[in-house]
Amino acid sequence: METSVEKREQWTRKREYILASAGNVVGLGNMWRFPYLCFKNGGGVFLLPYCFFAVLCGLPLFLLEAVIGQYAQESSMTCWVKICPLAEGTGYSILIMQLYSRTYAIILAWALFYFLYSFRDPLPWATCDNSWNTETCVDLTSANMTGIQNGNLTVNWTSGNLSMSSVSEFWERGVLSMSEGIEVFGTVKWRLLLCLLASWVICYFCIWKGVRSTGKVVYFTALFPYVMLVILLIRGLTLPGAWNGVVYYLYPDLSRLADLQVWMEACAQVLLSYGVASGTLITLGSYNKVKNNCYKDSLWLCVLNSCTSFVAGFAVFSALGFMAEKQGLPVDKVVKSGAGLAFIAFPQAVAMMPVPQLWAACFFIMLLMLGVDSVFAGLETLTSTVIDMYPMQMRRPWRREIFLLLFCSVIFLIQIILTTQGGVYLVQLIDHYGITGAGLLFLCLVHCVAVGWAFGAERMCDVIEDMTGQKPCVFFKLCWRYITPLICMVCFICTFLDHKPLTVSGGYVYPDWAYGLGSAMSLFMVVPVPIWAASKIWFTKGTIKERLLILWYPACDPIKYKSKEDSLMNDTENKKMSEREP
Repeated sequence: METSVEKREQWTRKREYILASAGNVVGLGNMWRFPYLCFKNGGGVFLLPYCFFAVLCGLPLFLLEAVIGQYAQESSMTCWVKICPLAEGTGYSILIMQLYSRTYAIILAWALFYFLYSFRDPLPWATCDNSWNTETCVDLTSANMTGIQNGNLTVNWTSGNLSMSSVSEFWERGVLSMSEGIEVFGTVKWRLLLCLLASWVICYFCIWKGVRSTGKVVYFTALFPYVMLVILLIRGLTLPGAWNGVVYYLYPDLSRLADLQVWMEACAQVLLSYGVASGTLITLGSYNKVKNNCYKDSLWLCVLNSCTSFVAGFAVFSALGFMAEKQGLPVDKVVKSGAGLAFIAFPQAVAMMPVPQLWAACFFIMLLMLGVDSVFAGLETLTSTVIDMYPMQMRRPWRREIFLLLFCSVIFLIQIILTTQGGVYLVQLIDHYGITGAGLLFLCLVHCVAVGWAFGAERMCDVIEDMTGQKPCVFFKLCWRYITPLICMVCFICTFLDHKPLTVSGGYVYPDWAYGLGSAMSLFMVVPVPIWAASKIWFTKGTIKERLLILWYPACDPIKYKSKEDSLMNDTENKKMSEREP
């Protein structure tokens, strides 16, 4: 007997959607990227371009994608048939981006690695008595700290030419065993490999049953990081020298507003932290009930995301201010970017605190939970895409679980190369070219054009009113049609005008073939849109004008949606029928 096809799942409770979306958008970038960008780009002045892009790009795009998912009740691949069939190639671009984003699983492995080592006494990154340390290592003992503060001991903590801190050696030699470059992959770090395996097992069981399991997991993974953030914030602000770090974090440098790079980094940070054009917002929204108030949800989630980034900066820089005072150095000498902030600077600050094991464990379990939410949201996007493309085959008992197991296993085997000595160079290459940059801006532009001009901004406002009972303000209509696509187009062009090749700390320059590989990754994320559009036009019957008209407008409306005119007509018909009845 043939098994029946299961219905598409929905969130059991509204708060499950809120927590899942909050966990998706509040991620590692809020904790390590936003605070560093504030410090790097003028302190408090950076908030001006950040708020500019958040209001004019982040918020409209967030609402747009949440509405698309809830309206179409389908994932980021198949939803475009009901919005603009000509833009269906966007779904394939999102699919490619999500495949690139699976690289973030290695960050979970790094965080798990540090978390497991956080229970050792002393912390392994606080001393130079380990097998991976060199003769030039300088530990964090009180004697060395006293020598630094008194001027009797001179240490180059940042450049690594004369000496290197025990924290940096733990990261570069203990965790990664970094090779000379991407040309030399070296051997696999088996401890890191086991942590990567554990990370994939965690992500698998978080979503293996769909929203039934995800809706329960997010109660912990989305809320626990906030508990840890509050604890670390209170502890950080009570440390000596904390306010020096806060001042460096927020000190305004108005001259930085004239730098194009500041505006470009603010735009990239908003798009990344809001999770737009990645398919996750569409997918999570598609599990909502059609009458859910996604308008109000989107507004609050955007406010939550930006506020979390801002508050996280106080937690991070208060700890860095404490570390700078202990070392007798300016704050700018201890600040590092990206992974360096999370895995070098902050662990170094934690090692100087009383009861360092407690604070280290709190920090890295927080990083782990933030990363897990983001990774399994992307994994759910990929899984739901395949299920919605092949519903007759995939919506049957155990088909989802088996497919997800096979997919996670294949990706894990591919990612073994990331646990080698040269793996970190590949991670940075994929992050720079495959996940951020021009491709993301291009997809945002296509989304705005597809909804604002093809589907119709006014029609989308009517859809929101029908689903939520609340008419969105005219601001969003203007953004979807004019403001947001114009900003995305300008920034897209500026990425080429202000292009700088990727370099890593220490001055390492990638070989030419690596830059070519990176450019190819960016190109692969963009070309599905024009290729799909051209193929659809070619295979559609009629004149060019007729083909464009057919593909420009949606092929059908979701069954559960009715326009105001249809609803009015149905009400009139029902009234007439009731009058005829005896």
